[in-house]
Amino acid sequence: MKIDFSSDAHHDIACDLLAVGVGTDLSADLADLDARFDGQLSTLANRRKFEGKAGQRLLVPTFGKLGAHELLLIGIGDGTDANLRAAAGVAGRSARSQKATHLALSVGNGDATALNRWVEAVNVGNYAYEVYQAEADQTPVLAQLTVVSNDALGTQEAQIRSDAQAWTRDLVNAPAAEIYPESLAAEAQKLSTIPGVTVEIWDEAKLVAENCVGILAVGQGSDRKPCMIRIQYRPANAKGHICLVGKGVTFDSGGLSMKPSNGMQTMRCDMGGAATVLGITKAAAALGLPIAIDTFVGAAENMVNGNSFKLGDILTYNNGVAVEIHNTDAEGRLVLADCLLEANKVDAASHILDFATLTGACVVAIGSDFTGLFTHSDELATGLMTAAKATDEGLWRLPLHKPYNDMLKCEWGKIKNVGGREAGATTAALFLEHFVEDKTWAHLDIAGAAFLDKAKGPYVAGGTGQMVRSVTTWIESL
Repeated sequence: MKIDFSSDAHHDIACDLLAVGVGTDLSADLADLDARFDGQLSTLANRRKFEGKAGQRLLVPTFGKLGAHELLLIGIGDGTDANLRAAAGVAGRSARSQKATHLALSVGNGDATALNRWVEAVNVGNYAYEVYQAEADQTPVLAQLTVVSNDALGTQEAQIRSDAQAWTRDLVNAPAAEIYPESLAAEAQKLSTIPGVTVEIWDEAKLVAENCVGILAVGQGSDRKPCMIRIQYRPANAKGHICLVGKGVTFDSGGLSMKPSNGMQTMRCDMGGAATVLGITKAAAALGLPIAIDTFVGAAENMVNGNSFKLGDILTYNNGVAVEIHNTDAEGRLVLADCLLEANKVDAASHILDFATLTGACVVAIGSDFTGLFTHSDELATGLMTAAKATDEGLWRLPLHKPYNDMLKCEWGKIKNVGGREAGATTAALFLEHFVEDKTWAHLDIAGAAFLDKAKGPYVAGGTGQMVRSVTTWIESL
């Protein structure tokens, strides 16, 4: 997408769609446009009950009265930063639905950070996954975005972050026949073209040699062999060091604890955690952020055959924790455990963040507008939640209540891989904590926010790529 800036009056810009932010002072905000329409625009707005409230929209054909073919009025309410970003997202999505290839966005003047976030929001709204649609049925993506602003400030950062989020969404949306452990590893290998990035793949033989019992168990029922993806980003001027861990279950049938058909339909999204950490790593490295990163992805298909892992099996991990299997559909935490143990070995790293579409319980608790955050560190929680707010991605802290560890007690192993019906998201996080040692750690359960069954806000149905920009913003803050 070509991005440019214009200080020209927005009504003179030649484009397919002009999106204008309008506040509650309708007469003032519409004055210049209304003059072009001989007073009929305000009459139409009143008739359609458009009052400039946040989230309202009014699409108007211009009939040659403006440089744009169509005009979109977007309510911004009292003009808060969040409302302006939301308006940019609406503009991006509307451009897609109106098949516009050149969008002009006029929501006000902002500093470099604000302009970057507007561009990102436009990209979020303009995304669609139409790989399998007939060419004639595909909607065009924006070729040009003109931001109406008094200042022409840089947006390279916004485009890099947006591209990383879109890549994450593509990976999540691709069917399981296209994205499986080996092909996910091939996608990760593409990051090695970025300066400072190296990629290593542990194949099945290496997993056996390193006793990665969780990844091996989950993947042993599939003809697609599991692997661990290991990425290092080493900038020359590193001022810190973190680890990222992602669940890469490229399809989840539930194993022998098989899901019903409707529960299995969208399980290509169960590698959303892997896609998220790959997207964060790509964004941070492409931006050249001065933070060293080690990224670990456990990739496996949870399928059913005569070699599937079974209820009652006991997996003994490299830290000596013996896990008794009570449900083969609680497989993501088994995969993450191996990756967390590897992340613990990175002595220089101060933080570990893991991401997973881990529990339906988290979705029940906080819905699809939020990612669940579990950490003992108030400082880390504050930093992540501040970054999420700045990028309009919902993040909600949930309790790591240690007494609930009692729910993980079992007869033969040290812990079992599921708790009870109560506090399922918390017991899953407490399970993972058994594989974290002396580093500041956060678990992000993205089960609700990573994949939407239907369009919501600026997002079309499917993968959202949420947390890519939030965590990249948090890394920038370090």
